[in-house]
Amino acid sequence: MPHHFALTIHLHDLRYHGASEWPPSPARVFQALVAGAAQGRRVPDDARRALTLLEGLAAPIIAVPHARRGQRVAMFVPNNDLDAVDGDPGRVGEIRTKKQVRPWVLDGDAFLYAWPVSDSADASSLVDLANGLYQLGRGVDPAWAIGELLDDDGVAARLRDHRGVVHRPGRGGGGLELACPTTNSLASIADRFEASLRRLRPEGGGGPTRFVQPPKAHFEMVPYGGAAGSHLFLLQREDEPERSSPWAAWRAVSLVERVRGAAVDALRSALPSRASEIERVLVGRKRDGADVGPIEERVRFVPLPSIGHEHADQAIRRMLVEVPPGPLAEGDVLWALSGRALFDPETGVENSTLVASSDDDMVARYRTTSRLWRSVTPLALGSAPRRRIAPERQREEAKSATERASEEGLARSAIAQALRQAGVNAALVRAHVQREPFDANGSRAERFAEGSRFSKEALWHAELELDRAIPGPLVLGDGRFLGLGLMVPCVEHGILAFAVDSGLDKRVDAVGLARALRRAIMARVQAELGPATELPAYFHGHVTGDAPARGHRSTHLAYVVDAPRSRLLVVPPHMLDGFERPRREDAEHLATLSRALDGFTLLRAGVAGVLSLHSVRIDNDDPLLRASRRFASISDYVVTRHAKCLTTADAVIADVRRECERRRISVPDIRVTGVRGVAGLGVVARAELTFAR
Repeated sequence: MPHHFALTIHLHDLRYHGASEWPPSPARVFQALVAGAAQGRRVPDDARRALTLLEGLAAPIIAVPHARRGQRVAMFVPNNDLDAVDGDPGRVGEIRTKKQVRPWVLDGDAFLYAWPVSDSADASSLVDLANGLYQLGRGVDPAWAIGELLDDDGVAARLRDHRGVVHRPGRGGGGLELACPTTNSLASIADRFEASLRRLRPEGGGGPTRFVQPPKAHFEMVPYGGAAGSHLFLLQREDEPERSSPWAAWRAVSLVERVRGAAVDALRSALPSRASEIERVLVGRKRDGADVGPIEERVRFVPLPSIGHEHADQAIRRMLVEVPPGPLAEGDVLWALSGRALFDPETGVENSTLVASSDDDMVARYRTTSRLWRSVTPLALGSAPRRRIAPERQREEAKSATERASEEGLARSAIAQALRQAGVNAALVRAHVQREPFDANGSRAERFAEGSRFSKEALWHAELELDRAIPGPLVLGDGRFLGLGLMVPCVEHGILAFAVDSGLDKRVDAVGLARALRRAIMARVQAELGPATELPAYFHGHVTGDAPARGHRSTHLAYVVDAPRSRLLVVPPHMLDGFERPRREDAEHLATLSRALDGFTLLRAGVAGVLSLHSVRIDNDDPLLRASRRFASISDYVVTRHAKCLTTADAVIADVRRECERRRISVPDIRVTGVRGVAGLGVVARAELTFAR
């Protein structure tokens, strides 16, 4: 018996120009079906009955292809203001206005919308609706659709084979909200259409003609992609409950199997009629071994090694359990885990107990938002195994540099695929793979294969850089449901750089532009912290009142305009003073800054205009970071204190010397190449510094 109406939509040009929402909402699809079914100003009776049935169904499951934002294109279209050209349509070219268009570029797959249908509903009429669909989004997005009636296994197979991201209706908690058709949506669309034909309405008695806005169509906002319920359990000794029962990180797979097995046994005893669902949701397969069912419904067990300090032993003392909306109630899963004793095959006794707890600082470390990630447990990349060499033939079968590079290249490609499979909405910028751990107390990748089904040749430690910051916890690879592929976020401690898309005039007012950048970042950080939290001086550089922060160490961010390379830079204070890492409180500010700058692509900079930006990476060999004996100004040096009884050039030299001494930099030979006064700013100069080494 079919239980779902599945609508598969293909875009002809693999580009979507619809509204800013992503993915396209079910309401937008419903409107496209109405437009395809309509014949002039009327909707045929058969199509009306099908649309009425569709608007009464629950919100659908949505599978969308992977997509990236395309290039922004400026188009000039007629402005709706004929009065400016005396009402002459022939002069419409004189009132063109600039319109920015930036489509979504799709990665080759189709959209899938699956509505649940009750057993009593006659859903055969829904299939005919798909035949009329001819576009999705805007008029430049031609499309066609296929409608099908599928049972639960059919829909599960479709979702499993789809190479994109699946969004399910459910709880909120940070997920997106999408408009969905509801009762009377079809009638409201018809009313809006009729009203749009009468937007210009003359008043009675020969009065002026007035514009009347058509009423909005009626839809219901439904939360999608709500975060899975996340719960922390501590591993404690059964004989001494006040002490933890640590497991070595390399035993992560064994630990997850013990925890998962204990939960399955408890639930199968309590709910024998639901044994098949229990196996599928907790283990990932049915009792007969078939691997079926949506992967998004699986409960995920994430063992958390202890990290955060150079002396942390990386032993597992905590287990994070994520229970997504699905066939098993969240409370039943938690009941099956709470207080459960685990059998340790190494000791032969049940010495570890799962104890429910509230989130702590260790969990917060894994949940930090970041662009940079490092593996704590290695990723299982079955599509990128290394060539196995028998220990006794290490010398005879040694790998060449070319073969090693080829293996690492395959691993990097597999990581990009793993990101897509995990539903990470960020592109891979850079990946480094190795077998050695990144921390002194970590274990080599091969060690994690002991006692597991994974081949040691398929395990890799990895360091990733993404094109945007994402929140944790991040778990990747084939073993992500067995404790492998756990990544730890690395807070970026370096310079944050943004390239100006249209370039910068070398004569730009650098101080004014830097102040505009500071105002924008202060506003975004304040929005991130919330209105009730006072903005820390780290972001604006002032203490009580308007007095500037002073001291031997830099205390706040520096905002820099690199006009020759058309970049805007945000420089952390520890880098200004030559330190490799920030202080602890500064690291927290940097994490806040990283979250606030996610999506920062537009800067309104006063007389400099509206600047379109994109984030770029600054490497160690960047011209601004290279070691050198000679440095020259590319922006004005502003004198901090004007010494008396000196010429202007000598005052600049004295001021630069004081700044070098304050920063504990050896005093260089200083040559002033230009100096002038600027109203409201003081004396500014250009200089060349030559150091002894």
